[in-house]
Amino acid sequence: MSSLPPVSVTPLSDCAHCPFAVAERLCRNPEGKAPAFCPTRDLARLTKAGLEIYKQEKYAEFARQASIQEAEAYADRELGYERVRPAKTRIEEIAEFADKMNYRRLGLAFCVGLRREAKVVADIYTDRGFAVVSVICKTGCSDKNLIGLNDAEKIVQNEPEAMCNPALQALILNESATDFNILLGLCVGHDSIFLKEAEAPCTVLAVKDRVLGHNPLAAVYNIDSYYRSLK
Repeated sequence: MSSLPPVSVTPLSDCAHCPFAVAERLCRNPEGKAPAFCPTRDLARLTKAGLEIYKQEKYAEFARQASIQEAEAYADRELGYERVRPAKTRIEEIAEFADKMNYRRLGLAFCVGLRREAKVVADIYTDRGFAVVSVICKTGCSDKNLIGLNDAEKIVQNEPEAMCNPALQALILNESATDFNILLGLCVGHDSIFLKEAEAPCTVLAVKDRVLGHNPLAAVYNIDSYYRSLK
């Protein structure tokens, strides 16, 4: 738990705590209900500004195809919303979306801890006809001392240890002129640097959770039992 004092703010939006059923919310129904912190009701100027963003050439087709992909991830849509069921894995959806956007060269930025998974993923996308440029987090073999760590702050203490290098991963994929980048298990913070420096649009296949087998929502699903200490 954090030892820092709590931050007191009045949020412009707090959708996570909306008390109304999804079908009754203003964001889903023009006649719906809105709590005191509803951005749909109170921030209409930003709604308008957001719609203008989708008109930009770099986002227009991307946004359209992303929404088409969202719908196609469900089966039995013709039976009505209550009967739809999930039909596609994320690894399939990434491939299908890339096809929709005519992306042919995929970048795969992965963690050394998921090197076996990365090989499987790269093979799956190669078999689907994509060119895959993969780059591991330790590329460059630069010691952690170079970014200001002392030996006690390393995982492998008191000897050389290669740093995770998301900036270099991004530069290599930029140099490779990838169309679409896929993140696989980069560390918290390292993924942030990669996303800031990558030139191509990015998506995330999986995030790192060393304890939960890269399934961080397991702690959320068990918040009232095994992970109640997180409250």
